[in-house]
Amino acid sequence: MTDTIFVTGIVIHARHGVMEHETEVGQRFVIDLELFADLQESSRTDRLADTVSYSNVVATATSAFKNTNYKLLERAAGAVADAILAAFPRVRAVKVTVHKPHAPIAAIFEDVGVVLTRNRHPPSNG
Repeated sequence: MTDTIFVTGIVIHARHGVMEHETEVGQRFVIDLELFADLQESSRTDRLADTVSYSNVVATATSAFKNTNYKLLERAAGAVADAILAAFPRVRAVKVTVHKPHAPIAAIFEDVGVVLTRNRHPPSNG
C-alpha cells in the first residue's frame, strides 16, 4: 500500500536557465511535490516520528533547488528528487513538478515546466 503526502505551490526565486539574464537576475519558480510512502503507522499512532515532516521536506526541496544554478529545469527537479529520497528513508518515490511561468518563450502561455517521478531503488543482491 502506498499513501501520498503532497505540498503544492512552493514559490522559490532562483537563477536557473540557459539565457544569461536568467542566471543574473533569476525568476520565480513554483514547485509541487508528491511523496509516496506507507502512512499506516502514523495514521494510527498520531506521532510525527512515524511519518515525514512536511516542514523538513519543504526545507530540503528549497535548499536543493536554490543551492546550485542549473541550466535545465530537468536537472533542478532531479536535484530536488534526489535530495528528498536521500533525506527521507520512509519515502518510496517522489514526484516533483517544477513550473517556470516566466520562461523566455516567444509566445503567450500560462505555464511551462517539467514533472519527474523517481523511485527508491531496492538494494541489489550482489
